Amino acid sequence: MFWYIDPSHTAVNFSVKHMMLSTVRGSLGKVRGRIELDPEQPEKGDFEVAAAVRGINTGDAKRDGHLQSADFFDAEKYPEVTFKSNAIFPKGNGHYTASGDLTIREVTRPVSFDIELIGVVENGQGGRHLGAAATVTIDRGDFGLTWNMPIPNGVLVGEKVKIEIDLEAVDEATAKTRGLAA
Repeated sequence: MFWYIDPSHTAVNFSVKHMMLSTVRGSLGKVRGRIELDPEQPEKGDFEVAAAVRGINTGDAKRDGHLQSADFFDAEKYPEVTFKSNAIFPKGNGHYTASGDLTIREVTRPVSFDIELIGVVENGQGGRHLGAAATVTIDRGDFGLTWNMPIPNGVLVGEKVKIEIDLEAVDEATAKTRGLAA
């Protein structure tokens, strides 16, 4: 069964240390994607998720502009961050590990997301919604995000970035009525 990400109910969030003291949190822009998944056999699923860099939001317009610049994501040349799964492994109690390829700035690296399949519900009009949450921590330097500035206690921007995806997807028929699927 095919599911399509509902961008109005899905977010890709991230967090990274600033000056080795505080955590800056933000989100990427509009999310899109397609999931092939039988809720009875999630380990046989396959999915791809893409998030727009242009809509990055950390609550500070100047920082958001810097993150979209060539120093970081270079949104003009590389407008999306993508993840394409290649295997899903059950961990028990609705939890899975999804391995696949994360691409940022045309640099692709294998990563494994921890996933919680939250469930499937009906929307009252006969459509179905799928909920899931996923997390991974990456080293941003592995993806060419190397801009930094030394400071007395380390660096201005931490190397490790936690990525969290909260997603809601709709069945193919519902997606077609909402213009999310062809």
